[in-house]
Parts: sequence; C-alpha cells; structure tokens
Amino acid sequence: MGTVVVSVDAELGWGFHDYPAEDRPIARIERARWGWQRLVDLFEEFDVPATWAVVGHLFEESCNGAHVGHPSPPGWFAHERDPDPMPEEFRFAPDLIRLLVEGPVAHEVGCHTYSHVLFGADYATPELADAECRRAVEAAEAAGVSLHSFVFPRNRVGHRDALANAGFTAYRGTAPSPGVDGPVVGAARKLARATVVEDPPPLVTPTVDEYGLVNVPASMYLFEFEGVARQVFSATVGDPVVKQARLGIDAAARKDGVCHLWLHPNNVTGESDVVRLRAILDYLDRTRASDDLTVETMSDVARRTLRAESPPIADGHTS
Repeated sequence: MGTVVVSVDAELGWGFHDYPAEDRPIARIERARWGWQRLVDLFEEFDVPATWAVVGHLFEESCNGAHVGHPSPPGWFAHERDPDPMPEEFRFAPDLIRLLVEGPVAHEVGCHTYSHVLFGADYATPELADAECRRAVEAAEAAGVSLHSFVFPRNRVGHRDALANAGFTAYRGTAPSPGVDGPVVGAARKLARATVVEDPPPLVTPTVDEYGLVNVPASMYLFEFEGVARQVFSATVGDPVVKQARLGIDAAARKDGVCHLWLHPNNVTGESDVVRLRAILDYLDRTRASDDLTVETMSDVARRTLRAESPPIADGHTS
C-alpha cells in the first residue's frame, strides 16, 4: 500500500524578500493570499490533508522590523522597514494560519524557517540556523501550534542538526536524480515525460538520517512545467502536470512508497491553476476511494517510519 503526501511552502512575501526589488515576481506575491485561500478551499472540497510548511514570521501580528539579536546577514530584514517596506499583508498571516488550524481538514502546520533563510547557502551559519529554528518554534507555540515537519527554502538542505536540536522529526528532502546530466538532456526528459512517455514521477522511500530525522523526499513539483510550453500542450494534449500527477498517484496505488507532491500558494495565481489542482485532487480522491491508497502528512509518514525502525519491546516473559 502506498501513500500520497502533499506539502505546501507557505511563505507569502518572505519567499522573495532576498531578491533585488526589481527581480521580485510581484504578480505572484500579490496573488499569494488569494492562492492560499483557494488551496484551503480545494483541500476542504476533497478532504485532503496537507503539510503546510509556514514561514515562522507569518504567525506574528506585527513587529518593528528590527529583530535585535537575530544573527542574520546585513540588510536581511530591510524589506520590513522604511522607506519602502513590503506590505504587512505579505509579512504577517495569523488569519490564514487559523484557516489551517481551525478548518475541518486535519492539516499539519510545519516549518519553513523563521524568515526564509536558505540553510544550504554560504551565509547560513550554524548560529543563524539555530536562531531560525528556535524563533519559528517560539512563534508557532505562541499561537498554540506545535511544529514537527520542516521544509527547506528553495530545497537547499543544510544544518539538519539544528532541526534535530529544535525538536523536529521530519524534513522534505530533494527529489531523486533522474539519472541524466546536463540542462539540455534534463529539459528533453521533462518534455518527453510531459507529452509522450508514460513515466511517472518517482515513488520515494522515507529514511531515518544520522540525526534521527525522517527524510521524506519530494517526488514532483506541481508547477514545474509553465509558461508558453504549458499553454501549448494544455491546448493540444492536456495539462502535462495533471498527467504526471495522475501517473504518480496510480504508481502509489499499486506499490509501496510515497508520491510526494509539492507547491507554493503563490503558484496559484489564476483560475487555470485552480483547474489544474482540482483535477489532481479529484483524481486523488477517487483513487483513494477505490484502491489501496492513503493520503498522509509528512508527520504521519515520519511517525510510521520511526515505528518501523524501532526495535520491538520485550514482553518481560522468560522461557
């Protein structure tokens, strides 16, 4: 029996605050709240629980942008201060988090660092990683939320010891390599998978790392095939991402393993994105009803994996 996991990198404006102002995808940022709400509605429509990896700062109601004592690089929080701060609606989101905590679907609220620090970057010192984990946990606890799963911003894995020290139990690892090298070959493979090759995204096997954390690797990014190519193929052979996601769901229904799908709320900017996700979630719901398939959060998978790794407890009887 396989399972499907959906994880959501919930960051609003924090996902791009380290970009130069002229390079920020303003349209995606401005639609991020709309996309978050549409995702909540879709998950409720099909009763699909997801792991929402939330930037810790979004738990807060307000701040002065100073963050005294935080060992961040110079200018890291400059977008919060005058003369031209990022609007508060993209820096704070307790209202959106309440939709997850108080809604009818059993979502998991996880962590996406405190301020979208790339743990695999050169500037990410051990002190910064520890502070990002600690402050995210504190902000969540103040809102009555316990964090167990972690998603690395931009999938830059690093400082896993900081996760373990902060009490996390799981993280989303990188997707398995497709076994080909080079951007041209990789692009050709992606195109072939999207159009003519019946090649599902990989099922992954969660593993326990040297820190006792469960690595739940990604299988597929639900917005990896965009722009003009998406428009052309959607008009001729159908949405290639829907095709790939269905193949992954089918694979999970037939075999043991995890099909781990992921996305950002800021990917959902228009009705065509809602149509894509509704098609995927509808197919997942119908497959779950008719096949041996479960839908779990990252924390669910981690608990199950750790139980399987634990030695059986002796019953105390002697022969």
